[in-house]
Amino acid sequence: MYIPKQFEIKDEKIIIDFIEKYSFATLFSQHNGEPYATHLPLLLHKDENVLYGHFARPNVQWKDIENQKVLVVFQGPHCYISPSWYETDKAVPTWNYVSIHIYGRVELIEDGHAIYDSLHDLVTKYESPDSSYKLDNVDRSFIDGMSKGIVAFKINITKIEAKAKLSQNHPVERQELVIKNLEKSSDQDNRHIAALMRKNL
Repeated sequence: MYIPKQFEIKDEKIIIDFIEKYSFATLFSQHNGEPYATHLPLLLHKDENVLYGHFARPNVQWKDIENQKVLVVFQGPHCYISPSWYETDKAVPTWNYVSIHIYGRVELIEDGHAIYDSLHDLVTKYESPDSSYKLDNVDRSFIDGMSKGIVAFKINITKIEAKAKLSQNHPVERQELVIKNLEKSSDQDNRHIAALMRKNL
């Protein structure tokens, strides 16, 4: 990913928090010599330096993905920045956004206990704390049967690239103008970018 120096995120905690918040990712690999992508939730286990996930078994991407070097993209908030917000008309439109790219090698998981643990972690992450649904309460034979319809995997991380393009290449006064206009918006992404820009000032 092209990352000008002023847009690079170096703080590991910020990167981890971002991956956990925007964990519905896009996984890119090669299948039959062509680019192939799947959109799916991935869980980061930082202590292992690994991402866990699973494919639906009919999704052919898994069939030749093992040991491939793959790219995972975690896309966060993004929004259009209008030059009409600036103090000058000598400007062009742009886009502000946050994105994390992770590279790694895929290893398929066949161990039933490891697959269950991965699914359990996924459900625990996304179910609200007061939810009545608990994977542990579901009949294990039913879970085992459903698990035959998926292919679990882990991605051993080799490289992380993190970028936050938040108008850092503009003067502070102009950044303030952008923030004020984004804060007027009802769009959630616009307001989130504004909040991130305020933290960055």
